[in-house]
Amino acid sequence: MVLLAFTTALFPFLYLTLELPKRIINDAIGAQTSRIDFLGFEMTQIGFLSLLCAFFLLSVLTHGLLKMRINTMKGVLSERMLRRLRYGLISRMLRFPRSYFRRTSQGEMVAMITGETEPMGGMMGDALTQPVLQAGQMLTILVFLFLQSVWFGLAAIALIPLQAWLIPRLQRQINLMNKERIKEVRHLASMIGESAAGAGELRIHGGWRHRLSMISDRLGIVFNIRFKIYQKKFFMKFINNFITQLTPFFFFSVGGYLVIQGAVSLGALVAALAAYKDLSSPWKELLTYYNQAQDMSLRWETVTEKFSPAGAVDAALMEGRPADAPRLDQTIALEGITVQDFDGNAILENISARFEPGSLVGIDVPSDEDRRALAEVLTREILPVSGDITIGGQPLDTLHQEVIAARIGYASARPVLFQGSFGDNVMMPLKQHPVGDLTETAKAAAEEAAAAGNSHDPLEAQWLDPALAGLKDDAELRQWWLSLFDVMGQGGALYRRALDQKMSSTSQTALSAGLIKARPKIWEAVVAAGLERHVFRFDPERYNPALPVASNLFFATMRQPMTQRELAGQTELFEVMRKLGLEEGLLDLSKEVIDLLNQIFGTDGTEHPLFRKLGLDPELFERSVALLRTQGRTGTDLLPEADKIMLMTVPAQISAEQIGPAFSADMQQRILELRQRNSMGIQDELSALYSPLRPDQIAPGLSVLENALYGKISDGAGARADDLRKLVSEVLEQEGLKSAVIELIYDLPLSLSGENLPTIFAEPLALSRAAVKRPDILILDKMLAGHDQSALDELNSKLRHLLPQTTIIHLGEGFEAPEQFDTYLEIRQGRMISSDQGTADVEDGAASADLLRKVRALESTTLFSGLNRKQLRLLAFGAKWFSAPAGDVIFSKDDAPTDGAYMILSGEAALFKPDDGFGETEIATVGPGTLVGELGLIRNVPRVLSMRAQTDIDALRLGAEEFLAVVEHDAATSFKLLQVVAGYTS
Repeated sequence: MVLLAFTTALFPFLYLTLELPKRIINDAIGAQTSRIDFLGFEMTQIGFLSLLCAFFLLSVLTHGLLKMRINTMKGVLSERMLRRLRYGLISRMLRFPRSYFRRTSQGEMVAMITGETEPMGGMMGDALTQPVLQAGQMLTILVFLFLQSVWFGLAAIALIPLQAWLIPRLQRQINLMNKERIKEVRHLASMIGESAAGAGELRIHGGWRHRLSMISDRLGIVFNIRFKIYQKKFFMKFINNFITQLTPFFFFSVGGYLVIQGAVSLGALVAALAAYKDLSSPWKELLTYYNQAQDMSLRWETVTEKFSPAGAVDAALMEGRPADAPRLDQTIALEGITVQDFDGNAILENISARFEPGSLVGIDVPSDEDRRALAEVLTREILPVSGDITIGGQPLDTLHQEVIAARIGYASARPVLFQGSFGDNVMMPLKQHPVGDLTETAKAAAEEAAAAGNSHDPLEAQWLDPALAGLKDDAELRQWWLSLFDVMGQGGALYRRALDQKMSSTSQTALSAGLIKARPKIWEAVVAAGLERHVFRFDPERYNPALPVASNLFFATMRQPMTQRELAGQTELFEVMRKLGLEEGLLDLSKEVIDLLNQIFGTDGTEHPLFRKLGLDPELFERSVALLRTQGRTGTDLLPEADKIMLMTVPAQISAEQIGPAFSADMQQRILELRQRNSMGIQDELSALYSPLRPDQIAPGLSVLENALYGKISDGAGARADDLRKLVSEVLEQEGLKSAVIELIYDLPLSLSGENLPTIFAEPLALSRAAVKRPDILILDKMLAGHDQSALDELNSKLRHLLPQTTIIHLGEGFEAPEQFDTYLEIRQGRMISSDQGTADVEDGAASADLLRKVRALESTTLFSGLNRKQLRLLAFGAKWFSAPAGDVIFSKDDAPTDGAYMILSGEAALFKPDDGFGETEIATVGPGTLVGELGLIRNVPRVLSMRAQTDIDALRLGAEEFLAVVEHDAATSFKLLQVVAGYTS
């Protein structure tokens, strides 16, 4: 409303800018007397002229300021609406079912939220004001013209209906041709990509001329379309401009006639011409607005269609906070649960079960798809198409999402991780809402977010709330987290990983003091073990090959690790090196090192792990190589200062041990001499950047292990590095520092999707994240799948000790000791085999029933049990039932494998190799669940053995094309098949 008020206030001043020029010409300049009466005041002609000109200037200034204010408010409105739209789409996306993301790419969602919505922001700001502003300006100008003369007004509007009818139609034709052009350009892009990939084949087989002819033809099609667009576009412009200029023709002819006849004044005609000139701008803006509105409506339909999937969580269950958060430590009841996939095919059918509170539940589900569906049903990630889930009589689908997040924990072997720190990911369940007082900055940010329809929860607030886990403070929470992490038995691995954490000046005081105290004991142990030659100790009298040049020069370490790019910004550091006379030597060293690295990696090998280990920036390395190629060979004296610094960052970033022989002993000795003369002064000068190395204090920027050793382990230590790590960890544990060291892992930075986190820590992180809130229900999806029964027993024992009242549900495959569970269920092909209703056949057509029998037969085998339903149906569709009586030869040696592979369902068959004479040698006997003949399909070679039925057998014959498609596109099946093949060779 404020924006509309400002827009409306603009029109009187616009009218004044049109009226005053006429008054200036007629009443001031064209006055017939030297004295003029104005509002009862008598003024001279010059004074009246000055007054009108001042009013005109004031009107123009006010009009301009109002327009500037309106445009600024439009910009703010546009950005707020765009922010609101994006926030709304993202919050809506967080309610989508997981199954939606399995068939929709993340890139497509990101592109829609960012790129597709960007033009909508400007349109949202214009949606309210643009038609009012432009139409208002147009009406103001028309009113002015009609007041001067009815004929002027009629002349101004006479051709507007024609433009309003003709221009949009021509524009629509141009839009259609543009769509056709985009389609042809995509075809051209596909052809270019294909040509680039097959350039060698085109040269070898002589097809380049024909290919170039095809491309030329496609370019011609694009040219013809663009030519038509140009014709239409410029014809439309010609028509529009002609119609626009036709009106002044009427003004000059009819208006001139009226002036000559004395019907209107000359000033009125001049003002009318000026007004009409201003009339064309708002009219064009209105036409442009119309075209943009049509385009945005199409974009909006596309976005809303993509962001309205079925099965999304009800917004009311995620917005705000629930009135109460009931405990879910009650009986869990599943009644006739049926779940379907996106295509309407059943995944789970008629699942019914009851789990008592605090019980240990085991559900044997071999199928990955079934297990995932069951986990998602229990966490309400998907809703069943039929049946109900209740907890203590309360339907799960009516609970607020915050209740589910607080009371139900879920952990899988492959958790989804987020960029941030290790602790951020673990403590996510305890950051449900901000707590504590807010700063003024946080309050201001919350107010702006609320104005844009975004979350009013300020990010800068305190989010971590130990009370959600029933704990008092952060210290108790850390201890609780450590005890959870130890449940998986990975405490030792986590401890050793924490030894590599970098320390800072703000690290725990107790840990820092403990490390300094333990240094003598650690070194005694290292010497006693004969490992001292693998450690480069920090000695002020010796050059340390494991430290960079700058650290050796100052006998200090960087307080915070820096990238090469950040180091290049430390100009004062290289100014000190220049004063000490090291610039020439470092530049020469840089040239040798860059040349060596270029020989090893080249500019296209900078993604290699060994290159990344050096810590050099790939882009700066490529620039350095290019620089030395063009200028460096003739000398570096004339290089710009920035280029010299870039080159010197190489030896300043990596160590002599990494550089190798190129780092001469003379250079090392020279740096030592400079250290002896200048180190104290330099340390003071660069104290904000470097921390001196001293035995009685911690070195920030170095790891716990390096601080404990007061040195760095040689890159050539090999297996002895592990021995040193083990030795140091044992001494620190004896000193009572293990817990303090492990706590450092809490701040371990995780990259996007947690790609830098070792796999061994994924399961412990997932479990601790699920259990840190002390849930009433804990769902463990295939945890410890690769471990033996004793590991699972130990996990259950520790969890029961830490969470005595929690209902723990294990989803897995082939539990060795089902008797350990209070409740044990088995689900096969989406049905409970232990339930009466689980064995009932589904009433269906003959074709569907036959397909279902094949699917269930394939799913019952170890090799194909991990396939999802769609892949199984594709495989089953191409499979044929096969039966053979005892004694029949199913295939013979040297037969082509065109008949496919055989999955034996019942009976036994012998694989034998015919001798050169009339005998044969039996190689193996195969039974139910065995796949035979797959190697011939994969290798596309004749059969190497014959197969004969020993008993009556029933089997499924798998088509070659369908089987190979599964092997090519399903990694799990390929891995299982590889295991089977490996068994042939053992």
